[in-house]
Amino acid sequence: MKQIYYKSTRGNEKGVTSAEAISRGLSADGGLFVPTSIPKLNIQLKELMRMNYKQLALTIMKEFLTDYEEDELKECIHKAYDEKFDTHMIAPLVKQSRTYFLELYHGPTLAFKDMALSILPHLLKTAVKKLNNNKEMVILTATSGDTGKAALEGFANVEGTKIIVFFPEQGVSEIQKRQMVTQTGDNTFVIGIKGNFDDAQNGVKQILTDDNLLEKLEEKNSMFSSANSINIGRLIPQVVYYFYAYTQLYNMGDIKIGEEINFSVPTGNFGNILAGYYAKKMGLPIKKLICASNENKVLFDFINTGTYDKVRDFVITMSPSMDILISSNLERLLYSISGQNTEVIKNLMEDLNVNGKYEIDSTMIKELVDFYGGYATEEDTSKAITEVYKTANYVIDTHTAVSYAVYQKYLEETKDTTKTVIISTASPYKFTPDVMKSIDAKYIGLNDFELIKQLSKITNLDIPAGIVDLDKRPVLHKTKCEKDEMQRQIEKILNL
Repeated sequence: MKQIYYKSTRGNEKGVTSAEAISRGLSADGGLFVPTSIPKLNIQLKELMRMNYKQLALTIMKEFLTDYEEDELKECIHKAYDEKFDTHMIAPLVKQSRTYFLELYHGPTLAFKDMALSILPHLLKTAVKKLNNNKEMVILTATSGDTGKAALEGFANVEGTKIIVFFPEQGVSEIQKRQMVTQTGDNTFVIGIKGNFDDAQNGVKQILTDDNLLEKLEEKNSMFSSANSINIGRLIPQVVYYFYAYTQLYNMGDIKIGEEINFSVPTGNFGNILAGYYAKKMGLPIKKLICASNENKVLFDFINTGTYDKVRDFVITMSPSMDILISSNLERLLYSISGQNTEVIKNLMEDLNVNGKYEIDSTMIKELVDFYGGYATEEDTSKAITEVYKTANYVIDTHTAVSYAVYQKYLEETKDTTKTVIISTASPYKFTPDVMKSIDAKYIGLNDFELIKQLSKITNLDIPAGIVDLDKRPVLHKTKCEKDEMQRQIEKILNL
């Protein structure tokens, strides 16, 4: 097997193992770790068709994590994808009224982040052991709602770690917030910031590369890592479910081996859809990756013009996990479509930092052919929830609704009849006010927890275990801070 190494998108580091890239999270130069090449699948596609999720995960992940022993990966996968998921399928593909939804919310926190964050702690612990590293790992995480709880769930009470999560105090749903602030675990810390997700993410990135702070950590025999999708250990596990969707479509009898399909992906920080791009590069027959944005349509504009401009109004929408203007994982795509030109990436990121925008050249624009960019307004999103419920008696969350709405626009514009999978990223139970009022105006005015019960009634499904009695759990994390006080909070937690 060809050995895969990792380098920074900005070029100052080359040739580190996946274990080192995962343990560090972010390169010292501020760039993101990327594989020096995307591995090609070394078995025939038809051999994947009878694999369960764990078998498929091993097959895909061992191509990227070549310094991990197969037994090490098997153990990580076995511990990650177990009874904490409420279905043995892990990520079932369901067909509703001729539309396919890949349900990625059957993990403990009811969101797709569980697909990667269930395994990241195990990959990280194995990496630390492989590197003979006895330092305490301090996991820094910024969240727009779902990553925070999934990371807390994954790292709570993991020996040798602390996890610190920052979330926008006014930028998450009530259910998302309650999931985080009621988190148990002596090594968990949750802080609400007075700002948006971009503020939280920028703060974490700056802290991860602050030389003075890193020296203080070194003195205490500690080191930073990240549970955000800037960590390559978050991204690689996500590649698996694109292949899994394909195998399920085949096993339904709805496609033939080698037939191309599309994916419509609700997109904020660009990690989810980038995993689909990596799957295509590995050899999965994907025709189009439909990048679905909400009214914070910075990615829509980029894909359609080649200009990325974050200087715009920040919109708080009913799909808060996508309320993002700085899509960090886009840097990995830029690295790929620039021909791995790290100088180009450094210049683009400098332009973004200084001017708030950058433009790619015509050669790079042509490389965006794999993507279609669309966006859904708040009205579009609500209508999508209503339409799917009325036509299929199936309830989708607000983020999935963005993906569905953009796919309908894609269909109308292109007339492309290629079978398309809607990536369903969260349970409707996490966003009940907007979901339920889209279904029927009579639900307006009920609080989130009353709406959970109403949603259970209309779906005839049990309330997921992760949120049963959530409103009765004690609030354990009450700290709030200004966006420029994040480092001070970390120093206080770590006694630096």
